[in-house]
Amino acid sequence: QVQLVESGGGLVQAGGSLRLSCAASGRTFSDYRMGWFRQAPGKEREFVAVISLAGTITYYADSVKGRFTISRDNAKNTVYLQMNSLKVEDTAVYYCNAGPTRVAGTWSPSASWGQGIQVTVSS
Repeated sequence: QVQLVESGGGLVQAGGSLRLSCAASGRTFSDYRMGWFRQAPGKEREFVAVISLAGTITYYADSVKGRFTISRDNAKNTVYLQMNSLKVEDTAVYYCNAGPTRVAGTWSPSASWGQGIQVTVSS
């Protein structure tokens, strides 16, 4: 089992940047593919980004590609989401997930979630 704690959320103006962090403990961090998902009020949870075990391969939702960057530091057991050129549409609760998998053509989360952290982008 992996325990996850997110940090770094908050309020930012459109066009600005924010970096989320997700600290993991409880298992060997480097054995887990890591991902970020988000959910806006009244909307379905959606995939944002995934990073491979060694951090050499990344995947992004079309809506964030070119603006967001997922990275990891296995020595610190931490995964990051750097968010640039933020839009109002990025406003959501962001969740870190340990061990997402590709199922039926889309990224599906495992049961190992962080509590979520609010990101609000103002116009």
